[in-house]
Amino acid sequence: MDEFSLIERYFAGLGAGPAVALSVGDDCALLTPPPGELLATSVDTLVCGVHFPAAAAPADIAYRAVAAAASDLAAMGARPLGMTLALTLPEADAAFLGPFAQGLRAAVKDFNLPLVGGDTTRGPLTVTVQVQGAVPAGAALTRAGAQPGDRLCVSGPLGDAAAALAFFQGEWQAPERFAALLHQRFYRPLPRLDLGVALRGVASAAIDISDGLLADAGHLARASGVRIDIESGAVPLSDALLAQPDEHTRLRWALAGGDDYELCFTLPAGAAVPDGCTAIGCVSPGEGVHASDTVDFPAGYTHFAS
Repeated sequence: MDEFSLIERYFAGLGAGPAVALSVGDDCALLTPPPGELLATSVDTLVCGVHFPAAAAPADIAYRAVAAAASDLAAMGARPLGMTLALTLPEADAAFLGPFAQGLRAAVKDFNLPLVGGDTTRGPLTVTVQVQGAVPAGAALTRAGAQPGDRLCVSGPLGDAAAALAFFQGEWQAPERFAALLHQRFYRPLPRLDLGVALRGVASAAIDISDGLLADAGHLARASGVRIDIESGAVPLSDALLAQPDEHTRLRWALAGGDDYELCFTLPAGAAVPDGCTAIGCVSPGEGVHASDTVDFPAGYTHFAS
């Protein structure tokens, strides 16, 4: 099967959307942002053996790749417009491509992200998703803007993805009743797109949690030129994470595990914490991120740590 037959067979019919003027089949896709709005764009790459286990189901790989990229739109308060996919495959294997396309189709539907173009090549399994969104001019959430006196908040429980990876790799024997939740939290995360939009004009700064809470809060603190203090005991944990009996392991997963794709954001003192979100710390003059518990582990994931 050649490249064009592969695209036609597995990825056609996913490119329609209200902002799509021209979709798959030309040299470029054409998107039309709403009047008065800016184009937000981001790209994420997932490499087999680095970002997902080699034994991962193809449908889950596709869904996770789109969710991870869409989470960046949520962090900026942008609504999705479309996405492109660059897929590198060892071979054009129908047993992989069929379920991969099913997972992609589910993500297109769940996140309103039509697939408007892409590329396929031969090589080690790698999935790159570039997303495009729109946000009103002057309304985008950024990492710069947190002020002393603000509260630090997160949109949901942290640490589940790290716990799930330990479970998948046989490093932790989680109770079976949590297997489905852990699978969903790692392979089918739900980017907080609606919350991102709701935080426009309310949050002073925001970032999505992909590398780990400490690492990503550090990016926010650095961009804003402030100090962030985190009350470790206030970080929300799921029942699945609480099933891990070792407190130090729970703390490491929650503070530095990454891949949760929740939002971390700051709110001025007078702003109400949105439903389902939790205040976990505060902003003050200074620099860096400081946790109330002793942290003797890396703050989060980095690709090229020496």
